Amino acid sequence: MAERSVLITGCSTGIGHHAAHALKARGWRVFATCRRESDCARLREEGLESFALDVTLTPSIEAGVARVLEETGGRLDALFNNAAHMMPGAIEDLPTQGLREIFEANFFGWHTLTQAVLPTMRAQGHGRILQNSSILGFAALPMRGAYNSTKFALEGYSDTLRLELAPAGIHVMLLEPGPIGTAIRQNAQGHYARWTRKNGAWARFYRKELEPRLYDTSDKKDFGELTCEATTKKVIHALETPTPRLHYPVTFPTWAMVFARRLFPARFNDKVILAAELRKPSTPRGAGRAT
Repeated sequence: MAERSVLITGCSTGIGHHAAHALKARGWRVFATCRRESDCARLREEGLESFALDVTLTPSIEAGVARVLEETGGRLDALFNNAAHMMPGAIEDLPTQGLREIFEANFFGWHTLTQAVLPTMRAQGHGRILQNSSILGFAALPMRGAYNSTKFALEGYSDTLRLELAPAGIHVMLLEPGPIGTAIRQNAQGHYARWTRKNGAWARFYRKELEPRLYDTSDKKDFGELTCEATTKKVIHALETPTPRLHYPVTFPTWAMVFARRLFPARFNDKVILAAELRKPSTPRGAGRAT
């Protein structure tokens, strides 16, 4: 039997990094990619096959896929789309160009990469495409509008892709983590500094609430936060089981939101979210109220 192969994006830290090592230990040939070559060099020192792949650059995607297929003799069993970033801030404070940038990284680049591997998967008659979505792909939270939007788009895209590829024997699955201990908050700091307007209606909220959380360097965990081991278990199931699930929720907050959306009206869920996320002392006048 030929060695199973998987291409993973966003492996410098967090979910992709943990999954890459775990799959390699299970006998997969793992192509663990990162945007920066310096991160790839570190991964190679750790024993992984790694090279730079920037999902925002089509030539980088094309070169990366060509390299994988050359190494495997034209075979690819699985793709784990994982590379993404956040852009904190209220939607009214995010410029259109900032939204274009995050969609390039979190959505359009994933589409380009998926298109690049599909001819191989169709020709071999099988394949798995695992998309790292989020609880924020089906339940929006304030101050995460840019990320929410990319993940909501990804959910619809992936559900459609799953239907279209089913006759070809290609499975498409969605991983939907809640709070996981990764570097995504630290990585979001630069995008917040670059794009988010700080002097509008939400200025006080940013100073008093958002920025202390965004720049917190303590070891304090979010409610329900799990380690990357929790997501890796779902990744392994999605890529190895004969009948993968369509959706893989991870963490208690994700499951709680799944059931809350089924059991309670949207207005009730909005009130709960607003009470938890937008603390009254820092909420600007006329904002953050359910109507």
